[in-house]
Amino acid sequence: MSLTPKQVEIFRLIRDARMSQGFSPTLQELAAGLGVSRVTVHEHVEQLIKKGALTRETNKARSLSVAEDFVLPDEMHDGISFPLVGRIAAGYPIERLQDDESLNLESFFGPRTGSVGATFALQVEGESMQDEGIFDGDYVIVERRNTARSGERVVALLPEGESTLKTFFKEKDGRIRLQPANEAFDPIIVDDCQIQGVVIGVLRRY
Repeated sequence: MSLTPKQVEIFRLIRDARMSQGFSPTLQELAAGLGVSRVTVHEHVEQLIKKGALTRETNKARSLSVAEDFVLPDEMHDGISFPLVGRIAAGYPIERLQDDESLNLESFFGPRTGSVGATFALQVEGESMQDEGIFDGDYVIVERRNTARSGERVVALLPEGESTLKTFFKEKDGRIRLQPANEAFDPIIVDDCQIQGVVIGVLRRY
């Protein structure tokens, strides 16, 4: 079922907010961002729910979520790929590959959809992870997950509502340590936090 341009815009605002912040915007926030009335946003949201693009949790604030496995029609693609022309190691010439080989980024990082396990990108701000080769301005590729193992780099939503990129450790006393990779920054110790995803790759543009 097709969506109107305004419904696509609202869907993307909700999806992107949940990916980056861990919660959806309110109807009033959507209305302010789009320059329309709250009633107009409400009507579009109801249509998005009927069309299977969004779901709503009852008796919960900021209750809108992206429906499992829903993908916008214009985002259905075969993935981005680049020609893979060879392999190189220091001190050795390039080993030429067949011309029809390619590196498919979707197969490398996983599908870009609204489902659990899907991937999304965030641009890094700050230098707290520089000793692990993640620098200000880089893009991290994140697999959406709500759990992590000790030693994994995660996007974590802190109790006060701020998201941060750190290495996750579960301490013996049950608390969580979010460890930076820069001695100029102190670790963040919390009783609990919401894991929004695990970093599976880093992209840098020169």
